[in-house]
Amino acid sequence: MLRHVLIALRSGSCLSEHDNPGEATALVLQGHVELRSGTDSWTAGTGDLLVIPPARHSLHAIEDSAVLLTIAKTG
Repeated sequence: MLRHVLIALRSGSCLSEHDNPGEATALVLQGHVELRSGTDSWTAGTGDLLVIPPARHSLHAIEDSAVLLTIAKTG
């Protein structure tokens, strides 16, 4: 099953830490975000693609942002 979710975040807001729902990527359509997982973090801006780690993680908006989350779930 393939699922797409459009996420809009205001600057300074976040999706709190949660489990990975399956293999997933996040395409930043607009803005600038930071993906955090444990002690690791990655920043991305408009046009960048993040691979979601297979662990608990959170997403923080550095500025107003729109992100297209794509999840591939098996089973």
